[in-house]
Amino acid sequence: MEILDDLNVIAERDPQGALDTIADSAAQLAWDARLEQPDSGNFSPLKIVLAGMGGSAQPGKLAANWLNLEIPFSVVSGYTLPHWVDENTLVIASSFSGNTEETISCLEFAEERGATVVVMASGGKLIDIARERNLPFIQLMKVPQPRYSAIAQLKAISRFLEHYGVAEHICNEIDDLGEAVADVVGQSVASVETIENPAKRLALKCAGKTPIIYASSLFAPVAFKWKISFNENAKNTAWWNELPEFSHNEFIGWSSHPVEKPFAVIDLRSSFDHPRIERRFELTNQLLSGKRPAASEVQLKGDSILAQMIYGFILADFVSIYLGILNGVNPTPVALVEELKKELG
Repeated sequence: MEILDDLNVIAERDPQGALDTIADSAAQLAWDARLEQPDSGNFSPLKIVLAGMGGSAQPGKLAANWLNLEIPFSVVSGYTLPHWVDENTLVIASSFSGNTEETISCLEFAEERGATVVVMASGGKLIDIARERNLPFIQLMKVPQPRYSAIAQLKAISRFLEHYGVAEHICNEIDDLGEAVADVVGQSVASVETIENPAKRLALKCAGKTPIIYASSLFAPVAFKWKISFNENAKNTAWWNELPEFSHNEFIGWSSHPVEKPFAVIDLRSSFDHPRIERRFELTNQLLSGKRPAASEVQLKGDSILAQMIYGFILADFVSIYLGILNGVNPTPVALVEELKKELG
């Protein structure tokens, strides 16, 4: 029996039920992203910034690429915002815990610059600040880790954008993702044996290796999601890049490496990729044959850009959690990150 088909081993190595949390992703579709302390909504932003780190930044990156708005939508992961932030800017302060120091710092900067500030968090200092200062906020549903709440966070972002008239009916598009979620969950849950489970098979290919994930620029947020899921769920190093930028530098970097290297190359492919991107993927694999490990191709499924993005997000968690089980680690906690925060004080 494959180790990933032994449900007793899975239960032992995933004691907090990360796999169950991802399998229940549809619960986030049913969650109501209720806007608390709403203002009039008459403000019409000319720029949008989402300030967040890690799993609280990912949904912003996804939203920016999915929506391709007529106004700039930037994601900032750091302690300060660009100096072009002003009274015409909507700033979304996003921290799942509500206690992320970088995000709180950005909130203070945004208020100093006269921006309109809204908050999304599950609790913590950010919710307290929002209540004290009468800022619009959405209190996120509870899940074990922020990286497991992408759909809920995306709904919260979309609610803010609808409130300020930046976009229409986008929450409905998220609510309609049931088929895409059911598709990836149905093929990836622990009860599906390895021979029929693409998530388990890909995890086995990654065992003992460093995954390197490639996607088009449109799906770059999905590649980034895979990278940090490998980091946090599997406690495994991983890197990512996007095409066409990859073709102009990293591509040649493979030419001096022996093919037998401890890397697992993953190509995230989409039917929405530009035809020239498709050709670049094909030529990359052709010209690097014998120079790097053969790429495992993951075809993102769904009838829309958003559906394929969410498919990729959920699959990333399944694959990386299975890799964590193979690595003999508990996928859920990130103890070293918490230790670093404690040392920072």
